[in-house]
Amino acid sequence: MTALVIAEHDHQSIKAATSHTVTAALACGGEVHILVAGHQAAGAAKAAAQITGVTNVIHMDAPHLEHQLAENLADQILALANNYSHILAPATASGKNVLPRVAAMLDVAQISIITKVISPDTFERPIYAGNAIATVQATDAIKILTVQTTAFEAAITNTGSAQIKIKSAIHDGGHSQLVHRDLTVSARPELSAAKVVVSGGRALGSAEQYQAIMEPLADKLGAALGASRAAVDAGFVPNDYQVGQTGQIVAPDLYIAVGISGAIQHIAGMKDSRVIVAINKDPDAPIFAVADYGLVADLFTAVPELIAELN
Repeated sequence: MTALVIAEHDHQSIKAATSHTVTAALACGGEVHILVAGHQAAGAAKAAAQITGVTNVIHMDAPHLEHQLAENLADQILALANNYSHILAPATASGKNVLPRVAAMLDVAQISIITKVISPDTFERPIYAGNAIATVQATDAIKILTVQTTAFEAAITNTGSAQIKIKSAIHDGGHSQLVHRDLTVSARPELSAAKVVVSGGRALGSAEQYQAIMEPLADKLGAALGASRAAVDAGFVPNDYQVGQTGQIVAPDLYIAVGISGAIQHIAGMKDSRVIVAINKDPDAPIFAVADYGLVADLFTAVPELIAELN
């Protein structure tokens, strides 16, 4: 058995989600290969080769892979698919976009957001917003899996010595093209990989209040900023701040929830954090059921006092 991990990268380095996915692939048994598909992405291929446990890196390089559009990336995977028993990608926006196309073209079932590998053909995945865990057995010859990266430790980097194999890319199918991309530029850590996350909810009241309360706290802690779905829907922050089942799933060392009641879909996205701190004036808020430390207080008083103590 050999597993293929689809790398997420910026053409020069490998994103942290990939190393977590490698750990899941290793648990499936057999060799682990990584596909690095991009343009002028030799740096990313070299970084992938240094991940412990990886035996081969397949490097496909072409101009039409620069933006890693789902249609073009799926074509590269399909060209390799018959050589593998498992194909895995992180359960990120990219992985969720690409692998269903691959599964459909191979006419196999995809198993989404796995949290545990029981055996090479049996996996666990959350259902009902994480309130139950399903054990799923795959009978297809090729298992297509997206991985909840927070459920697996990151593979060690900078110690591997995998062989890099350069393969010709499949030509551009011409099904899509990138017209424009809006990126949120921030000096803060990336939300999905941050060690500390501070999230604000609808109780903050406005975008201005979110900035005034949450940003100084994040600055003091060197934290990434997050938000509940209600805060995103209210327009306080962009969509990429959303933590939850319909946003980003995070598992930092410290998660601070400010003015978040604790809807099921939000808790599903942060319950695996090592330490959870909740600040809410409602003593019956569901967030306190999963919090390690809870403070029943007005956030507009408590957070400035916390920031002052951090000085």
